[in-house]
Amino acid sequence: MENAALPASYIVSLEQRLSALTAERDSLRSTAERLSSERDTLQGVVEKMQGELRQLRRMLFGRKSERFIPSDPSQLKLDFEGEAELKEEREYAASQAAAPTRVKEPAAHRRAKPMEDRQRRIFSEHLERRDEIIEPAQIPAGGKRIGEEVTELLEYKPGELYIRRLIRPKYALPHGEGVVIGSLPSLPLPRTNAGPSLLAQLLVGKYQDHLPLHRQIGIFVRAGVQLKASTVSDWVQGAAELLEPLYEKLRERVLGCDYIQVDESIIPVLDKDKPGATRKGYHWVVRSPELKSLFFHYDKGSRAQYVVVELLKDFQGAVQSDGYGAYDIYENKQGVLLLGCWAHIRRKFEHALADDPERAEYALKVIGQLYAIERRVKEEGLPPDEIKAIREKDAYPLIREFERWVEQSANSVTPQSALGKAVRYAYALYPRLSRYVTDGRYRIDNNLAENAVRPLALGRKNYLFCRSHEAAYHTAIIYSLLGTCRLWEIDPFRWLTDVFSRIQDCSVKRLEELLPHKWLPQT
Repeated sequence: MENAALPASYIVSLEQRLSALTAERDSLRSTAERLSSERDTLQGVVEKMQGELRQLRRMLFGRKSERFIPSDPSQLKLDFEGEAELKEEREYAASQAAAPTRVKEPAAHRRAKPMEDRQRRIFSEHLERRDEIIEPAQIPAGGKRIGEEVTELLEYKPGELYIRRLIRPKYALPHGEGVVIGSLPSLPLPRTNAGPSLLAQLLVGKYQDHLPLHRQIGIFVRAGVQLKASTVSDWVQGAAELLEPLYEKLRERVLGCDYIQVDESIIPVLDKDKPGATRKGYHWVVRSPELKSLFFHYDKGSRAQYVVVELLKDFQGAVQSDGYGAYDIYENKQGVLLLGCWAHIRRKFEHALADDPERAEYALKVIGQLYAIERRVKEEGLPPDEIKAIREKDAYPLIREFERWVEQSANSVTPQSALGKAVRYAYALYPRLSRYVTDGRYRIDNNLAENAVRPLALGRKNYLFCRSHEAAYHTAIIYSLLGTCRLWEIDPFRWLTDVFSRIQDCSVKRLEELLPHKWLPQT
């Protein structure tokens, strides 16, 4: 007997049910995929937040130094995470336990130093000493002087303001031939009453001692001198304009070498379109480690790539920077070698210590070994060719090892974690990180440029902002020259006072003689 054929309606029903089940399956699969993605995202967020929490705890209770130093086992640890001591810590503890301990000699057994000897170590010999003789209230008859006790007190006399009067007698010539009078010396701002030393003090006070102009005006008021804020501001502007030719000479000097370090720093500038508001501007610093010179560049506060392109358009040589993308354009520019900064790499992994101690400590250990090599060659005072040879022998293998480790770790870390960010940062930059070994003159990091911008950061905490792009440009001029004075260990007040006394009469050809590296003060 043949099987009866299934009704068409039943077949249609089965097909509809199958289609519905398929759609439901696809929907569930899509939902599962979405939930899985959300889970991964949330896991990344959780890991990121946990890392940030551990980092905050470390910032509150841990070491602040960038240099990675194993934990001191002799000190109690605040173990917030309940983690066991690391293997490296146990090894370090064992080595320290075997080291001899120096016992401090009891105070009673140490020979006391005379008071005067201790004071002489504190107070420099060049300081003026004003003696005051204090005799006993009564000297017995027949008393004989057998010595003296000296107590030194460091005293302070506030800076003095005085009026410098330039008196020029007039003489009538015989027979009505006219009148003669002495010539005025060179004055920095001829149509003002500001002398060279006052201008020097205003600039040093604001840009090196971080005293805003209104505070300096307050100091003048206590000394009995009333000055308008607008007048003082005009003097500072005029002084900066007077120094501009020197600034241009300094730029030429720095950009004329073949190895520079660059960095940038924020400078708030008043927004003319929004009264009372400020906009974020940027100063670019360029420093020559070899020439001990630097300058700041300001281009309407922009941080865009076109600024650095214009700034370094004619430069040929090595440029060392952090990982800011504006410098990427020089990666393939002929005649330019882009160097990386190991200090920035170290900071990234230092921030990851709380996130992933084991792997972060490995990275810091390798970086620490590289810096140990640099300290050694510096302490030995080796010439560049010997430094290069040591780096190629000792540092380059470590760098290659670190690069392989970064490549292996790139696919095994959570991108949003502190360690993930550190690894990705190093991975993107490591072609530049090994280049410093090719020349003994190059530095392992960009810290010299970073150090140059610190006075700018301190200054803006006090004067808060610049009133205009022009004022920010003048700030760049002054910071450039004062920063170079600091590198040459020149007293900026003496230098500025002398420069303001001479610059009006100085020819363009002789301007370079006033730069800090060639400056010889007039006697």
